[in-house]
Amino acid sequence: MKILIVGSGGREHAIAFAAAKSPKVEKMYCAPGNAGIAALAECVPIGAMEFEKLAAFAEEKSIDLTIVGMDDPLVGGLVDVFEAKGLRVFGPRKNAAILEGSKAFSKELMKKYGIPTAAYTTVHSAAEAREVLAGSKFPVVLKADGLALGKGVLICQTPEEAEAGVVEIMEDKKFGAAGNAMVIEEFMTGREVSVLSFCDGKTIRPMTSAQDHKRAGDGDTGLNTGGMGTFSPSPFYTEEVDEFCKKNIYQKTVDAMTAEGRPFVGIIFFGLMLTADGPKVLEYNCRFGDPEAQVVLPRMENDMIEVMEACVDGKLSDIDLKFTNDACVCVVLASEGYPVSYKKGFPIKGLSAFEGRKDAFVFHAGTKMGENGEILTNGGRVLGVSALGRTLVEARANAYKAAELISFDNKYFRHDIGKAIDEA
Repeated sequence: MKILIVGSGGREHAIAFAAAKSPKVEKMYCAPGNAGIAALAECVPIGAMEFEKLAAFAEEKSIDLTIVGMDDPLVGGLVDVFEAKGLRVFGPRKNAAILEGSKAFSKELMKKYGIPTAAYTTVHSAAEAREVLAGSKFPVVLKADGLALGKGVLICQTPEEAEAGVVEIMEDKKFGAAGNAMVIEEFMTGREVSVLSFCDGKTIRPMTSAQDHKRAGDGDTGLNTGGMGTFSPSPFYTEEVDEFCKKNIYQKTVDAMTAEGRPFVGIIFFGLMLTADGPKVLEYNCRFGDPEAQVVLPRMENDMIEVMEACVDGKLSDIDLKFTNDACVCVVLASEGYPVSYKKGFPIKGLSAFEGRKDAFVFHAGTKMGENGEILTNGGRVLGVSALGRTLVEARANAYKAAELISFDNKYFRHDIGKAIDEA
């Protein structure tokens, strides 16, 4: 098979890593890819939002399966363009990707079909937002309705912080059109857990659990980022929690989307909060999480391509997902100053220490190839260093040990990824 992966980050590198294990794959392309993906696939200079160019490339190269890694092209309708040309593609159509593309839509869906989530109000103007906030209990959560690179969520402890959030999202339009509408949500407390799942429109197969760390600084301080690290499995995601979610959240979501005429084929990412009243949905995403993919896919025993083809063909019920009993921790190495402003273009040293290793992996997120063949930093999140271990504590120690093998100017990372493990 010839495979095309659309995207350029750590998630797409993890997808390429898993695809490369499949005996079905003969040749792999990635558009646009990055310096790490280039070791596994031929990178082609086509942007993820250049739909017609991507489809023309897939036709020209007789691509057997295209895997769309990123949210923007999914929400924008890349899958629809491919399907219209008779091309096989893994990911939800535009009308299903709205599950992530509009937080207002997803909240309405949960309300309509009785899927547990936080109480909320959707507003369409700053004046309406201020009116709702005047009668709100604090803290509250403000969410830009559309895509905002994982950063359009503000937790406001006071009315003053909420006012600043309204200005930022709805008036200054920091997240662009994503702030044309906004969800004002009840603040929930508890453990956060992420569960990725494969779907074929009817059947859903949850993967193993994970937990992300969104804040830039140690102790969950600083600004929200795309993710500073993650671990899998979550010790807080018990069998009891799993049973509840399978019955009240996972299958209900797939059935709800089908009932709405939006059958979901691809990955549904469930962001869950384990509250005192039971698990509730924080958010949905319509693709692999980043960096959750970097800890979940190294533990998956199935042939990922086989599972994705089963989703496309509506035969996921034939698949039994299996994951190893070990644990995995990913530490993101970022550029100092991320997510606000940072310098790039620094040479990265130490990558060769990971060649041939089966216990630790480096997934490139923001890298590029320099003129002299050196790999350079090229983004806020530069690399994800993932390591396996028999236990989460061992995997965490291994990940931090591995992270020390890599150096570049302005290297920054959190020192407490997976610290919650110690409290489990």
